[in-house]
Amino acid sequence: MTDFRFTPLAASLPSTVPFVGPEAQERARNAAFVARLGANENNFGPSPRALEAMAAADMWNYGDPESFELRAALASHLQVSPGNIMVGEGIDGLLGYLVRLFIGPGDHVVTSDGAYPTFNYHVAGFGGMLHKVPYRDDHEDPAALFAKARETGAKLVYLANPDNPMGTWHDGPTLLRALEDLPEGCLLVLDEAYVECAPAGTAPDIEPDDPRVIRLRTFSKVYGMAGARVGYAIGAAALIDAFNKVRNHFGMNRAAQAGALAALADQDHLTWVLSRIEVSRARIAQIARDNGLIPLRSATNFVAIDCGCDGTLAKAILDGLIARGIFVRMPFAAPQNRCIRISCGTDIDLDALADALPGAIKDARGG
Repeated sequence: MTDFRFTPLAASLPSTVPFVGPEAQERARNAAFVARLGANENNFGPSPRALEAMAAADMWNYGDPESFELRAALASHLQVSPGNIMVGEGIDGLLGYLVRLFIGPGDHVVTSDGAYPTFNYHVAGFGGMLHKVPYRDDHEDPAALFAKARETGAKLVYLANPDNPMGTWHDGPTLLRALEDLPEGCLLVLDEAYVECAPAGTAPDIEPDDPRVIRLRTFSKVYGMAGARVGYAIGAAALIDAFNKVRNHFGMNRAAQAGALAALADQDHLTWVLSRIEVSRARIAQIARDNGLIPLRSATNFVAIDCGCDGTLAKAILDGLIARGIFVRMPFAAPQNRCIRISCGTDIDLDALADALPGAIKDARGG
């Protein structure tokens, strides 16, 4: 059989990989990367207690489909009710469930042009109509996002704070003021994947039962568990309960649950990781300045580097780094694509970056 009976929507969509992984690039270049500085992973590693817990997990048993212990621990940590917490397969998995709950063919959704593409992928997969607004001074623009939502009658608005790929951020009071202009019946999807890296006061003081907002956080970044795929949502109890209509109840594996629980309990390790991120951001910025490039201020575990021209030059520099064994990425929409994005890394990682960058820039500029 060669004529598969896909739905009309699925048949109309292109096959898409939102991010080409470093492994695929290593296969293409037939060599391993020297430094993996493109995926915003935690190159300083997870808590040793998390690794021990994962190794000891009884993997012949399914994970708890309610993630009861992890939800309870998160609720205690955040001082909310467990009914305000949903655990899922990373923020990506939770975004997929959320879009499935809200978006059908022809429903309107708003995001920023150049913001996290996996959200857009989910919207397309359920037939949503995606509207984009430009960044403003390399920041996502809440006023423009909410105005576009009002114009289109959007059901969802996506906003990351701090932002990926630029690393910029708004303080909490700014977002709270902007939220007053969110249209009635529209839900703000507030992606806070990097919020632990950000200055105090970045997270807005929003009641968990506020029906206007759902917040998404992760163990992939500062907790160093990207490969385990553990994310969580914070929202109104009725909205959180609705995930049970569509989620994969056995999507969270037992080792991931155990590791996240142990990582959350080891706040000393988290503090150490944050100190290493701060040092690494400063060194990345200095490497950029040493090579005539301009680092943007960052509230994340990466730094966006302004290459001083346009996407063509930035892509050439990126290609030069990849050719020299340094895995990095870059924004995909103008004018943010004048930048490359470099994840925080160890001293060895950043030594390799410092060695490779001058040659990559020289080649990109034609020698």
